[in-house]
Amino acid sequence: MSDHKIEKIRVHRICIPARAIHSHGSGDVAGINVAIVEITTDSGITGWGEASPWPVFTGTSEGCAAALHVHLRPHLIGQDPVQVEKHMSMTDKVIVGHPEAKAALEMALLDITGQICGLSVCELVGGKMRDDMGMSFSIANPDFEADLNDIAAMWEDGVRIFKFKTGFAGHKFDLMRLEKMREIYGDKADIRIDYNQGLLAYDAVRCIRDLEAFRPTFVEQPVKMHEREALAHITQVIDTPIMADESVFDPKGALYGANIRIADIFSLKIMKSGGIRRALEVAAIARAAGIEVYGGCMFETGLAHAAGAHLMAAVPDLVLQCEFYMATYYAQDDILTDAFPVRNGRVIVPHGPGLGVKVDPDKLARYAVAEPLS
Repeated sequence: MSDHKIEKIRVHRICIPARAIHSHGSGDVAGINVAIVEITTDSGITGWGEASPWPVFTGTSEGCAAALHVHLRPHLIGQDPVQVEKHMSMTDKVIVGHPEAKAALEMALLDITGQICGLSVCELVGGKMRDDMGMSFSIANPDFEADLNDIAAMWEDGVRIFKFKTGFAGHKFDLMRLEKMREIYGDKADIRIDYNQGLLAYDAVRCIRDLEAFRPTFVEQPVKMHEREALAHITQVIDTPIMADESVFDPKGALYGANIRIADIFSLKIMKSGGIRRALEVAAIARAAGIEVYGGCMFETGLAHAAGAHLMAAVPDLVLQCEFYMATYYAQDDILTDAFPVRNGRVIVPHGPGLGVKVDPDKLARYAVAEPLS
């Protein structure tokens, strides 16, 4: 037991506008709409966490805020913040689902714990395996000319990994974009494809085989999240590696996915799994089954990106790198006091105790969509 007690919990709901619409097989997104939890101890230490939902994927920011403030907060006031597993076990008994709210809570508790003991979050959950990792940017603007301009600018910044969001504007549009990308950048560009559940299961194999001509590194979640057996079949018959995202949320989903060989790769996301440590359990199951992992993200600020960077820094083997591009290249602004660290196309794992980043209260107030809950 530590000598610290949770004294105050505040929940902020914010919305940061995007630089451009991003289209996906499951819908359009034009901003970052999240819930931020601020936990303060009686010793004056503050930990921060972020719930970054997507209504068609995991949930809503309103639901996350209610879960944190109404249902979880009463069980946490006066408790020792260092007892992270105890508190996370409580959340599963108090409220079903809401993995993003649980992820935000764990994030803030680990941030506090790291500050107390002088360790970074990745060191708390297993150790730092790497200081940086390659960053992937998602090509998702329905205006492809605008995307080409953004790609050119990011190429100058050292970005070499690009994931094309497909399945929202027709097969011909997808083929045209990939052809143009290879024409301009050749094999110097690492191209990935993400359907975000945008294909019909009966037609998925034909469409993917057409796209294989452009030598993608992987194809992500071509079919609906519940069509797991269809995804496993696609994995068996397609040469290009297939990645499961929406079809694998947590350790139980990962165990089932490994048993039916649902995919060659799992996308790790803190928001799906309900926290960093649960995501590491997904990674462990994948590793045991010979399945690769990739550092995915939701529509996040630099705060959740920092947590994601610590997660991926603790993964023993990381071949396919990560995304974590939202705060730098998608959102019009961020809530951190210092910019989320991206240099030469690589995400830098934040240094310092806890998450290694600080939230700017003025930014929280600027982008608030409601009064904080406290």
